[in-house]
Amino acid sequence: MKQVALIAVLATMSASSAFAGNIGASISHSDSNLVVLVKGMQEAADKAQQPLQVEFAEGDVSRQLSQVQNFIAAKVDAIIVNAVETSATPTITKMAADAGIPLVYVNNTPSDLKELGPKAAFVGSDEYVAGTLQATEVCRLLKEAGKTEEAGILIIQGILANETAVLRSKAIHDVAATPDCKFMKVLDEQSANWDPVKAQDLMTNWITAGHTPAAVIANNDEMAIGAVNSLKAAGLDMKDIVVAGIDATREAMHYMQQGDLKVTVFQDAIGQGRNSLEDAMKLAKGEAVQSPDWIPYELVTPTNVETYLAKN
Repeated sequence: MKQVALIAVLATMSASSAFAGNIGASISHSDSNLVVLVKGMQEAADKAQQPLQVEFAEGDVSRQLSQVQNFIAAKVDAIIVNAVETSATPTITKMAADAGIPLVYVNNTPSDLKELGPKAAFVGSDEYVAGTLQATEVCRLLKEAGKTEEAGILIIQGILANETAVLRSKAIHDVAATPDCKFMKVLDEQSANWDPVKAQDLMTNWITAGHTPAAVIANNDEMAIGAVNSLKAAGLDMKDIVVAGIDATREAMHYMQQGDLKVTVFQDAIGQGRNSLEDAMKLAKGEAVQSPDWIPYELVTPTNVETYLAKN
C-alpha cells in the first residue's frame, strides 16, 4: 500500500515538548482542499514537535479501513480520520475503541457523531450551513438578474454515501423550497464523486440532453470547476449562468476572479487540520476535548475574494 508520509518522525523530543506519541492520519482524497487541511496538521505538528504519519485513501473505503488497521497494529497513540464515506465511520469508531486508541474525525461529519464516546471527537464545519449559504447567494444572484419566473438549476453532488454531500444537497433543496426562492426549480441532480473530470463529463451530458440551467450548484469547488470547463467548451456565456461551489480553494477563487465562478464558501481547512491534530494530542494524553468542534463557514463572492485568497 502506497504511503505518503508528510511529517518525518522526530528521533528525540525536548522535555518541554507537547509530544503525545505517534499519530496516524488517514485522509480520504489528495484534492486541493484536503491538501490544505493536511498543511494545517503539519504546521501544528511542527510547532509541537509531534510525530505524524499521513496516508491518503484516494476515495477507497477498503484502503482507508486498511490504513486504520495498520495504525492500530503499529500501536499509534491516536488516529485522525477524514472519512471517505461517512457511512463507514461506525466501523472505524469501533475499531479504534476496541483497540483503546483515541480517534479524531475531521472535515467529513461521521454518521455516528452522537455516539463517539469520550475517547473520540469530531472537528469540522456544519455542512448544512455551507449548502444554505451557497444556495441563498445563488437565489439572490438569480433575483438580481431578473430570473424569477422559473430558474432551472442543476445540482452536482459528491459521494452519496458521504454525509457532507447529503447535507449540502439537502440545504439546496430547502432553500429552493422557501417563499423567497421557490422560483428555483431542480432540473436534475447527480453525483460526480467530488471529481472535476467526472463533473465536466456530467455537465457535458446535461448540455447534450438539452438542459440550459440558470445555475449549476456543486457540492464542492472542484466539481464546480469541472462544470465551468464544460460550459465554456460548449460556447455558453458564463455571464448568463451562476456556477457555485464550496471550499474556497485557491483555484476556485482564481476562477471567481475571471468571472466564471460566482459563489463559493470558505471552509477553514487550515483550522480544521490544526484543531484535529491538537485534539488528537490531547486525547492521547488523557485530556478531554470539545466535540463537535465547529469551525464557521463564510460566504465568498467576487467582492471579497481577495481577502480569502490569502487564507488558503
